[in-house]
Amino acid sequence: MSNLFIPNPKEAESIHILREVAAQFEKPVLLFSGGKDSITLVRLAQKAFYPARIPFPLLHIDTGHNFPETIAFRDQLVEELGLELIVRNVQDSIDQGKVTEERGRYASRNTLQTTTLLDAIEEFKFDACIGGARRDEEKARAKERVFSVRDDFGQWDEKNQRPELFDMLNGKIHQGQNVRVFPISNWTELDVWEYIKNEDMKIPSIYFAHKREVFFRDGMVWTANQHVYRDNSEEVVERMVRFRTVGDMTCTAAVLSDADTLEAVVDEIRLSTISERGARIDDKRSEAAMEKRKKVGYF
Repeated sequence: MSNLFIPNPKEAESIHILREVAAQFEKPVLLFSGGKDSITLVRLAQKAFYPARIPFPLLHIDTGHNFPETIAFRDQLVEELGLELIVRNVQDSIDQGKVTEERGRYASRNTLQTTTLLDAIEEFKFDACIGGARRDEEKARAKERVFSVRDDFGQWDEKNQRPELFDMLNGKIHQGQNVRVFPISNWTELDVWEYIKNEDMKIPSIYFAHKREVFFRDGMVWTANQHVYRDNSEEVVERMVRFRTVGDMTCTAAVLSDADTLEAVVDEIRLSTISERGARIDDKRSEAAMEKRKKVGYF
C-alpha cells in the first residue's frame, strides 16, 4: 500500500468552522482556560489561518483560584506564539458587588465566572465567543449547535436553536445577540488526546501523573490547598494523581493515576468508562447543573 496522506476529517471540520467565524463575525474571541481543549483550539486556529497570525484575541476569565501550573502555561504559550491575551478577573466582580463569594463545604467561584464573562463580552463588543466544549462531555452540551445563539442577556434557549443541515452555519444575529462557537463539538476526549499526541503539543504538567497532597470526599479526590474547604476530620495524604479536566481548583477533582506520558494518558482514556466531567465537582450539584448554568450565560 502506498504511503498516502490521510487527512483528519475532524480537524478539517474544525478548521472550516474557525474560518467561518472569521468570515461571518466582526469581533470574535477565543475563550482560553489553559486546558487541553482550548490549547487544541489554538493549534487548530494556527492551522486555519497559517501563515497569517490568529486573527482574534484570547480571553481568559480568571477565577483567582486557578492551578498555578495552568496560569504559567497560559503565559508561556501566549508569549511563544505572540498572541493577544485579555484577562478579566472574578475577584473584580466580587469587589464591585456584582457577585457574592460562596461559603461552606462546596464553595466555588466557578459559577461566578458567568458575570465576569458577560461583562467582558459587553466591554469589548464580542459577537462570537469560541469555546472548547464537546458534545461527549455532558448532556447539556450535547444539545448545543456549533453556532449557539445567546440573547442580549447572554441566555441560552435550548428549545430555540437553528438547524445546521449539511454543515451550513448561520452566523446572522440581531443587535445585542452573540454566538458561542464550538469547533470541536463533535470530538471526543480520546480524539483530543490523540490529536495532542500526534501533534506533539505542549500541555500543563498537571495533566500528567505527579505527587500531590489530596484528601478524599464523596468518592472524589480533592486537592488540599488554601482555596478548597476541608473539615478537620478529612485527612491530607500524598498520592500519585493527574487531572483529566482543568478548571477552578475548588471544583476540579483529580484522579488516581500513574500515566506520566502522552502515550500512557491516551491508553488510560481509551480504557476509561467514566466521562471526564465525572471529575467536575460543580456538575454534582444537581442533575441539571450544567444546563442551568448555560441558561444564564455560562460558557
